[in-house]
This record gives sequence, structure tokens and C-alpha cells, in this order.
Amino acid sequence: MTETKNTDSALADPEMQHILEDLLAHDENITARAVARRHPRLHAASSITRSPARSQLLAQYQQRQAEFRRWQRRLPHQASALTAATLAEKDVRIVTLERQVALLTASHLAMLRVVGELGGFGKWAAFYEHYADARAQLDALGAVPVATITPLSTTPPKGKPPKA
Repeated sequence: MTETKNTDSALADPEMQHILEDLLAHDENITARAVARRHPRLHAASSITRSPARSQLLAQYQQRQAEFRRWQRRLPHQASALTAATLAEKDVRIVTLERQVALLTASHLAMLRVVGELGGFGKWAAFYEHYADARAQLDALGAVPVATITPLSTTPPKGKPPKA
């Protein structure tokens, strides 16, 4: 998984992370029992599966191993294990970037809606007039809201004096 997730979970048990890295590097099956056999303090697999932090760390490494093995099957036999590991990491990076794009698109859309509600959409559109390519890309991403904006009424409600 990503480096931050591994680091957060590894703080609880650095020996376990070292064992998991070793199992992954040697392409040995990553199981709670395999980790317990090698761990200096944990002697039962249930000591790993009952702890949420250890269980999560184990699951992360099992997922990395599954991705690694999937990439190894895709590559010709002469390709190295390093290439497979690099491709698996790139796959994870792509997923992370896709999530970031989705988040940025949603926040941009929310920002434009607020600008539109405050009556500033015309100014925003005028600014982007000179950046037609950027605006076309925002439209393609679905980051520009599609709605009709109606101006607020300038006449005061009945029975109330106008504000000065």
C-alpha cells in the first residue's frame, strides 16, 4: 500500500513489519502463522489476528503480495521480480492519483457553486475567457456545474422598509 499507511501501522510493531518485508521479498506466503513463527515475542497466530493494528498490517502486506504475484503472472518469465514490484507500486500510485483527481473535482465543483450563489460566476467565467483550454478541461472533468443562475430579487418584501 502507500508508504504512510505502512509507517502508521508499523509504529506499533517494527519487528512484525521487518518480518512481513522479508516474507514479501522472498515471495513466501504471508499468513499470521508464518509471521508468528518468525516473531520473537508473538508465538501464536491469534496474537496477530486479534490485534486490530497487527491484523491491518498483515492485510496490507497480503494485498501487496497479491498485487505483486498478479503482476508476476502478467510478465514474461524472463522479466525480473523488480519489474513486477515496480509495476505493482505504479498501480497503487495510479489509484491514489485517481482518488486525488476525484477529490479535487468535487472541491472545485463545490467552490464554483458557492461562487455562483454569491453572484460571482460571471467574474469567474470572464477570468477563464482567456484560458479556453483550461475551461474545456474542467468541463470534460465535470468540474463546472450545470445550472441556471437566477439573480436575487432587488425589490424588498412587502411591509418591510428597504435596507440602507
